[in-house]
Amino acid sequence: MSLPALAGSRVQALLDRARSLDFLAPLALRLYLAPVFFSAGLNKLSAFDATVAWFGNPDWGLGLPFPWLLAFMATAAELIGGVLLLLGLATRLVSVPLMATMLVAIFAVHWPNGWFAIAPSNAETSMARPLAALGIPAAEASLENSAGVGERLGQARRLLQEHGHYDWLTEKGSFVVLNNGIEFAATYLLMLMVLFFHGAGRFLSLDYWVARFLTATGQKDSVPLAQPESR
Repeated sequence: MSLPALAGSRVQALLDRARSLDFLAPLALRLYLAPVFFSAGLNKLSAFDATVAWFGNPDWGLGLPFPWLLAFMATAAELIGGVLLLLGLATRLVSVPLMATMLVAIFAVHWPNGWFAIAPSNAETSMARPLAALGIPAAEASLENSAGVGERLGQARRLLQEHGHYDWLTEKGSFVVLNNGIEFAATYLLMLMVLFFHGAGRFLSLDYWVARFLTATGQKDSVPLAQPESR
């Protein structure tokens, strides 16, 4: 075997051995998503009347029909879904309503604002720059928006440095312009899709142990009764 082929086989063997830890990837997704959805559901529940009003109002809200029902379903999906994701129980099933909430969020709330959750303030380093070079209108608009955002943040910074307690105001982080685009909702949707197709993972999910129990029980029930020995 040639040296490149030997090296390739060794690398492939190491990659195959790494599959023994494949349960860590869905575990990481679940641990990331569980608090996101649970806190979102808790926020809706703590101000449920306002949530219903936002779902139904066509002027400053979503203008959806049956706002109480939809608000209840979204709140329940996020609260229950967050707990089930943490436990790794009914993971593929609960991913479906959570994906539905993300699709509603993308198209009913964030879509008009473009991609970015936080507006880039430097057009030179924006990820939209290569797309704008291809002549994509949305990317060109994003670069124009970035230039405006940078100008406004610069002006706000100068005003605060001159008239405000700038060091105290920025002690917990820098000021940004919230663009409220689809970035976060789309990211959560993709993560949920992975869990839907691949499940909660081995060992550290209740889905895994329930499946093992059911498999063992089914195999036990399928064992035929021993036949009496012939004489």
